[in-house]
Amino acid sequence: MGKGFDQYASAYDAWFLNNRNVLYSEVNLVASTLRDAGRILSVGCGSGLFEKILREEYGIDIRDGIEPSTGMAEIARKRGMHVTIATAEEADFGRGTYDTLLFNGTPSYIGDLEGVVRKAYEALPEGGRIILIDVPKESSYGILYNLAKALGTWDHPLLAGCYPPDPYPIEFVDVAVWRTTAEKVALLEAAGFSELNFAQTLTRHPLCSNEAEEQPAEGYDRGDYVAVVARKPVRS
Repeated sequence: MGKGFDQYASAYDAWFLNNRNVLYSEVNLVASTLRDAGRILSVGCGSGLFEKILREEYGIDIRDGIEPSTGMAEIARKRGMHVTIATAEEADFGRGTYDTLLFNGTPSYIGDLEGVVRKAYEALPEGGRIILIDVPKESSYGILYNLAKALGTWDHPLLAGCYPPDPYPIEFVDVAVWRTTAEKVALLEAAGFSELNFAQTLTRHPLCSNEAEEQPAEGYDRGDYVAVVARKPVRS
């Protein structure tokens, strides 16, 4: 999957920068999950765009990342991050090194998410947090993306008039596997995580999601970008 993102690394940043309200709605959501997060590892940090904004505009300093795409990693390093090139399945999460493992936009690009969640549980200290953030399969965007993936294009009569003027690049849509919120909850609980909390953003129809910047809301009942936060229990 990393090689595909190598080819389109610049397109990834360009899409987010062209869709500023979507970008900042998502950044606001990520920031809301990182209060008192301690030392953070960003798994699948991409180009480091989110981390740069979080550091410069929100005072949240994330310096360590894992990213399989060398093209993305090079951009993230120029933005001040220390990046290990590896997939989430291959990567060492550093047992006890990080208080929070952040997966922002990456769960849908991880094949063995179950194994990665189990590995995260083993690596985190007691009380440590895992944060899974992405587009839920059941959301408006999730349904649109899966239809575009099945059709292999955005340019199809079945999708006409249903997607934003500047849709997420089909190259990124094509390699993703979206999971429902319920599936992610089941994986987290099976690994041993507890105290699950949810936050959501992009609550407008995809046609209108870039019209205004949103602040996150609790829950997962209407958002097209959803955060699931869970803790590793503290033994008594």
